[in-house]
Amino acid sequence: MKRIVTLLTAALLLSACAGTPKPDAENAGPSVEELYSEAKSEMDSGNYNRAVKLFETLQARYPYGKYAQQAELEVAYANFKDQEPELALAAIDRFLKQHPTHPNVDYALYLKGLVNFIEDRSLFASLSKQDMAERDPKSARESFEAFRDLVSRFPNSRYTPDARDRMAFLVVALADHELHVASYYFKRGAYLAAANRAKSVLENYSNTDRVEKALFVMAASYDRLGQQELRDDTRRVIAKNYPQSQLSEEKVVGDVAWWKLW
Repeated sequence: MKRIVTLLTAALLLSACAGTPKPDAENAGPSVEELYSEAKSEMDSGNYNRAVKLFETLQARYPYGKYAQQAELEVAYANFKDQEPELALAAIDRFLKQHPTHPNVDYALYLKGLVNFIEDRSLFASLSKQDMAERDPKSARESFEAFRDLVSRFPNSRYTPDARDRMAFLVVALADHELHVASYYFKRGAYLAAANRAKSVLENYSNTDRVEKALFVMAASYDRLGQQELRDDTRRVIAKNYPQSQLSEEKVVGDVAWWKLW
């Protein structure tokens, strides 16, 4: 009887083992390298949504290691290319927060600046076609900050030269925004507001050629306000720094709208 029981037990054990799937390569699914390669292939083919899903699958299955970290940046880039700037920026901010010393932080900062730069392209393309008093160039400012962080922290990065060029463009665009807002206020008789917005150009964008225009706006605005001392001080600054200026207060406040002279 013991022998029969032993044989039955052994048979049952063998049967159980035979019914248990083995964790072999056939059941393991794609490796992290295979997932990453497939996702990159989809992105190279322009299938950005599919690429994002594959990179996210990679992160879920293999949450640690270099592939998972790189996948975070790839998700950001794929969302950027797929015209999903908010998703791209969210991915970049997560990466920067979680991996502040990663070797690709310079790229993350560059991508953040680029996403915001493209997002606010309407600011650069059609300033005069918008109500600039209601237009907040938030993306342009955030783009500038990201590029400035990159240039400051990684002066030798491969992305720094292009970041510098874009910063130079952004500074002028932001100065123009302030001048257009000043135009909005000036046309509506809000001369103090116009003077203050023009003054902000001197304070924040003093290294641009928009300072000359801002000074004329200030002088004209102070004149309308009856602030003779401020007007005369501004005129002296203009005379000293721009003795050959082609602008004049007559042009600024005359029949020809000064905001169309530029």
